[in-house]
Amino acid sequence: MDLRTWIADEHSSLWGRLHDSVIARVPTPRWTEHPDHGGSCLAQLLFHVSLHADTALHAVVLEQAPLIQIWRDRLGLTHLGPHQGLPEAEDPEVVASVQVDALLDYAAAVHGATAAWIASADLAQLDVVPDASHRLRDVGGVSIEAVPWLHAMWTDKPIAWFVQWECSGHVLNHLGEMVAVRNRMGLSPF
Repeated sequence: MDLRTWIADEHSSLWGRLHDSVIARVPTPRWTEHPDHGGSCLAQLLFHVSLHADTALHAVVLEQAPLIQIWRDRLGLTHLGPHQGLPEAEDPEVVASVQVDALLDYAAAVHGATAAWIASADLAQLDVVPDASHRLRDVGGVSIEAVPWLHAMWTDKPIAWFVQWECSGHVLNHLGEMVAVRNRMGLSPF
């Protein structure tokens, strides 16, 4: 198996697991529920990982406007700052405003854009270290003051890291959390 195939297969399998384990099993009206009154809801978690992957790929790796900039209106999030949804803690304004059907479409669009990039990327560029903080601020619209920890975390990382962590590992990390939320809703298929 070559590197591109491995990366593409890993990324694709994440979407399959997310879809089959959570999206297909939880009715959209329940995505903002907090079972047992704890933790983040599914809408927050999916928005969080999608926004991270979108911003990492588009703003930092490709130096293009993130998809969120054209999705904000449809998502019901035009009144929120570009940094809202990036921290790990749930943002009540995101949850109160987000349109779940549009969120599912946005997540699919981010996944599709990432898959398309993986299919055609120059893999020799995976070792390149972009000026992440500059791109995050100037292309993504996310200031250092709003999320200093993210600027620090993304600084001096190669493109490979953004693909491995933000577009894949981070999603897998929170997928486990989403499955736990689904289970606490009583929707486990097992």
